[in-house]
Amino acid sequence: MLQLKSVSKRYKTGDLALKNVTLEIPDGQVLALIGPSGAGKSTLIRCINRLVDPTEGSITLGDLEISSLSSWALRKARRRMGMIFQEYALVERLTVMENVLSGRLGYVGFWQSWFRRFPAKDIKEAYRLLDRVGLAHMADKRADELSGGQRQRVGIARALIQDPALLLVDEPTASLDPKTSRQIMRLICELCDERKLSAIINIHDVLLAQMFAKRVVGLQLGEIVYDGPPDGLGPDVLTQIYGEEDWEATIRKVEDEDEEGAEEAALS
Repeated sequence: MLQLKSVSKRYKTGDLALKNVTLEIPDGQVLALIGPSGAGKSTLIRCINRLVDPTEGSITLGDLEISSLSSWALRKARRRMGMIFQEYALVERLTVMENVLSGRLGYVGFWQSWFRRFPAKDIKEAYRLLDRVGLAHMADKRADELSGGQRQRVGIARALIQDPALLLVDEPTASLDPKTSRQIMRLICELCDERKLSAIINIHDVLLAQMFAKRVVGLQLGEIVYDGPPDGLGPDVLTQIYGEEDWEATIRKVEDEDEEGAEEAALS
């Protein structure tokens, strides 16, 4: 379980990016984090893995208080937090297999990592994960030969090979077309369900958040203004999060997409 208690972040410029954020995310729950640009979504994820240090409050993952760990202990704790990036963060000149295995760098010794010599069990697990994300046939391809959707699948496999307790996902569909976006969101949610993984997905697309997440948290100016089920995102709530807009059209689109998804499932 991930717990955030009264987490705030004020930057040196004086800007308050997060204000008194309190959240509790049980094992296996997929949470979508929505809000306008500048609402504090990325800062929240970065505070959890301590890429940014919170100014106040505590962050606990299981029995570890992340917010108070030393540098050495934090490196070890980050093994439990898999990160999936908007821009994939792959090493372009390396193969798909090598990029996936880079997720094990926190577990192997310096010289093993330098020469990219990984234990047989890690290699076996990498092949299994590549098969699960539909890329087993591309293990030897270079990362720069892949499409955006394929690159994101490599990023997912790399995060999962860490054997994390939590996934932190930063805009996984921002650079993808609508069909691929749905496939990637569905894959992330299926994998979380299979592994009983908690996940926080920072996402701009309200439609995708409503379609795939079990819980939605809306941020506005660093504060939580909504925390509840996807079907609770009515026009009034969306206006509170984003401002005035024709939200009825968005809600109708979600309903249409849900009906389409049900039809696809019935035919498959």
